[in-house]
Amino acid sequence: MKTTIDIADDVLVRAKRLAAERNTTLKSLTEEGLRLVLEHRQSNAVVVSPVVTGGNGLCHGLPDDFIDNIRDWAYEDEPAR
Repeated sequence: MKTTIDIADDVLVRAKRLAAERNTTLKSLTEEGLRLVLEHRQSNAVVVSPVVTGGNGLCHGLPDDFIDNIRDWAYEDEPAR
């Protein structure tokens, strides 16, 4: 597939120099770089497992307004909306 991208002049000069040193094309070097970035992102993806409880709400013994108190505490320094 063909596409057009804008590359900073200094990056392009360095990439062309590296491609010449490796005896490869700018296309191959660009593909290699994109693959490395995409693989790195995929390997660093955070997997969040869902937290599942028995369906009985929060821990036994907490007051009914516990969440409201936490929310009030978290936002107490913010101006009213």
